[in-house]
Amino acid sequence: MRYFDFHTHAFVDSIAERAMASLTSTAEHSEDTQNIKPHTDGTLSGLRNLMDRCGITRTMILPVATKPTQQTAINNWASGIMDNSIFCCGSVHPDAEDAVAEVERISRLGLYGIKFHSEYQNFRPDEERMMPIYRKASELGLIVVFHGGWDPFGKGEILAVPRSFANIAEKFPDLKIVVAHLGGMKLFDEVEDCIAGKFGNIYLDTGILADFIEPEQLIRIIQKHGAEKILFGSDAPWDNPLKEIQMINNLPLTDDERRKIFYQNAEKLLKKADS
Repeated sequence: MRYFDFHTHAFVDSIAERAMASLTSTAEHSEDTQNIKPHTDGTLSGLRNLMDRCGITRTMILPVATKPTQQTAINNWASGIMDNSIFCCGSVHPDAEDAVAEVERISRLGLYGIKFHSEYQNFRPDEERMMPIYRKASELGLIVVFHGGWDPFGKGEILAVPRSFANIAEKFPDLKIVVAHLGGMKLFDEVEDCIAGKFGNIYLDTGILADFIEPEQLIRIIQKHGAEKILFGSDAPWDNPLKEIQMINNLPLTDDERRKIFYQNAEKLLKKADS
């Protein structure tokens, strides 16, 4: 079986140690995150090593600009590390005055989409100010990727709720939307109610789900939404991809459905299927 991990993270080498130390420290002080341990050192080489050990041949890196001043450097870095096995989205900060222009630059750089994280960028996905950004992404054929639901390292109110993604999908039916954590970590009942099976332009990834969802609800959502709209993802370094692989293999899926989830859907979405 081939594997395309559609949800991974890495940092520029110069900040990787500091970034990982900060996030790990946050996790250690929360009962909900004590079992979340990093499986890499946060660097690109560390991620490559983990993917090699897990037999994963392709991976999508999803960087996040937590300040408007970071987006240019992050997108330049992401565009420079891509190759036949590493694929990257860029990032736009909602508070950046040049957000729409940066979407255009992301497209010119050859990046595949835009990653948003409400808990780190302090916005609700369906805010009106976000609409010009989504409109431009849709015009350029870029994917938009969102964190969904509770975040292990977030604080306070959950901003990225399933209903917000439904609102975006309704407004932009041609926009390709990927929502991490099966549409909303710890909000899976709402995912079943307002996303699963309702939108052909929403994809859901499986990032770091193994410890947070019952198999019965997971297979129910997959069957309702369609295996062709599910993307294998691990959220590495915050989980070992082998855990998500085993989780999917334990489900009552056909071999064809597993192939779609593990790599075919990602390759089709990015138009990168091997000949």
